[in-house]
Amino acid sequence: MNVRRFRDGIFVLCSLFLAGCDRSPGTPRVNAEVVRPDEIKDFSRLYASNCSACHGRDGQNGPAIALANSTYQAIVDEDRLRSVIANGEPGTLMPAFAQSAGGLLTAEQVDVLVKGIRSNWYKADALKGLDVPPYKVNGQGDVARGQQVFTANCARCHGSGAEQKSAKAGSVTDGSYLALVNDQALRAIIIAGRPDLGHPDWRGTAPGHPMSDQDVTDVVAWMASQRLQTPGQPYPSQQLSAVGEKDHE
Repeated sequence: MNVRRFRDGIFVLCSLFLAGCDRSPGTPRVNAEVVRPDEIKDFSRLYASNCSACHGRDGQNGPAIALANSTYQAIVDEDRLRSVIANGEPGTLMPAFAQSAGGLLTAEQVDVLVKGIRSNWYKADALKGLDVPPYKVNGQGDVARGQQVFTANCARCHGSGAEQKSAKAGSVTDGSYLALVNDQALRAIIIAGRPDLGHPDWRGTAPGHPMSDQDVTDVVAWMASQRLQTPGQPYPSQQLSAVGEKDHE
């Protein structure tokens, strides 16, 4: 092979590539439009990049509460949704997304998310005619009664006492779990359920005996009483023992 001809051929190919050989002669190069992140106003794109990792691609089957749950959408209003998206939810893993609270989304983008969530998953008549416990707690919970209500409504799936570790639906009083959810999140899950994961709402925990507002309040109070001051850390007695053993070394 003629080395010079081979070299010249490579040079021509490279020149065509750099010049944009995909364009017709005389056609100007058109750069792809670059959209700033704060200019995105499409719900699907905003939801996919900010919400789907926790709430699921289609609003369900994620680690956080299912936004496509019509019962949840019926008990929470738009103002509450907007506040949680913008400012986050203390005591949970829900961060603040609004720029005003240190996030990356503009107020308009937060509004796009709220309206998109409602238009996709809110059903006005979802709970029509039903006596539904309200989203917000109205009074104080009775811890002792809450344990009784838990045993009657929740223990068959979540177990009770030492059984909770091997319960088919997992322990909901595990210290690590309770460290990731606040009382309001617990209340919302008990009322709305997680139908995408097979968890019933307030009507199906004990078939034929829907939980009342006070039942939900008491169960949450009992679960909250199980929180540890140092979740995920050794118990104080273990810490003291470890210190004592170190001193004797």
